[in-house]
Amino acid sequence: MKNEFRSNILKNYGAEASEIEELSAYNLNLFDHDNCHSLLKFPLESETHLAVWSEYLDTAQQIGVFKTLKKVLVQLNFPIAKGISQTQAYRASTLKGTNPDHIPEAIGLELQQPEQLDLKIYPSLAGEIPVLLPGNREDFVTLVQALTKRNEPKSIPASMGACMIAGYNNWDRISRYRQQWMQENSTNAGEIAWQQEFISLIPQKHLYQDRFIILSDGFYSNVAPEHLGLTESAWRELSLTIRLEHECTHYLTRRLFNSMQNHLLDELIADYQGIVAAVGYYRADWFLRFMGLESFPNYREDGRLQNYLGQTPLSDRAFEILQALVVAAAKNVEQFDRISAPELKLHDQQPLMLIALTYFTLEELASDRAIMQLQETIQQLRNKILILNS
Repeated sequence: MKNEFRSNILKNYGAEASEIEELSAYNLNLFDHDNCHSLLKFPLESETHLAVWSEYLDTAQQIGVFKTLKKVLVQLNFPIAKGISQTQAYRASTLKGTNPDHIPEAIGLELQQPEQLDLKIYPSLAGEIPVLLPGNREDFVTLVQALTKRNEPKSIPASMGACMIAGYNNWDRISRYRQQWMQENSTNAGEIAWQQEFISLIPQKHLYQDRFIILSDGFYSNVAPEHLGLTESAWRELSLTIRLEHECTHYLTRRLFNSMQNHLLDELIADYQGIVAAVGYYRADWFLRFMGLESFPNYREDGRLQNYLGQTPLSDRAFEILQALVVAAAKNVEQFDRISAPELKLHDQQPLMLIALTYFTLEELASDRAIMQLQETIQQLRNKILILNS
């Protein structure tokens, strides 16, 4: 029934059978709502890695952020260089935890303003999360290349101003784990015994994998302030808020619904929260400009939309229909926000807005029934979930 409804919406937007197949696959909703229990307390409890990152923050206040992180994030000990990820030295350090202090090739990552790198622990709805704030765009790109591109000089889109580092293997935490294990097993703490213990550690990812955010200080989505009627300083400040809340929304959907994709539905939801956090209400015109759709049906090539098309390119006609869906969905979400948000804010139930959006596909949000169905979903969630806020 749901698939038929989605197909009919696409037909109404002019999709033929082949485009319906393309877009139905692309717009599949992967959010898992099994964890949507009757009681949700926000913020969520912080993840395990926050304890060690709080220590990093304390150390950084004494010796500086970059010096502190070079001691624990091994990629910061290597330069950005083509082919470096395939070298034996790099692989030994990043994949086996070999101390970079003993590797001649580990000459260090070069930042333009290393002293300007900042570290914060941000209290998001999804729990506290570490945030790295480099002092300029070039250093943002360098850090993203180091931590997500294995120190390779890969291109980073100008419209990208934030990066969530998820599942980061923190060899400092592994080293700490080993030290504690050796103290507890002093009579049998040889290399063979440790290798056996390490194998048992691997499935317990919460003991060694971290999640953190890198934020640039530039204009959000590379949109100039004059396009929004704002001063440079005002837009830079708002950009930071949007960018931070955007990434934290991805973090929330990952923790609550086991999904965090480079996908348009995820982006619409994350930008919704970012814009609302920045200005108090949702603005479809801002979101569409961020995507490059401010002059729809014309598309601006440097908009963010093209960053979320997946590995299998859509046909030209499917891409045109997708643009129409995004425009209609944004406008429906704006109207939905105007109707429902004030009451939810009054009762401190704002997270229900985000949760409701995760129950839909892009086609459904673009339909003429979207607002009514969103309101029905909100009511169902209010009857099903009790939101508690710390």
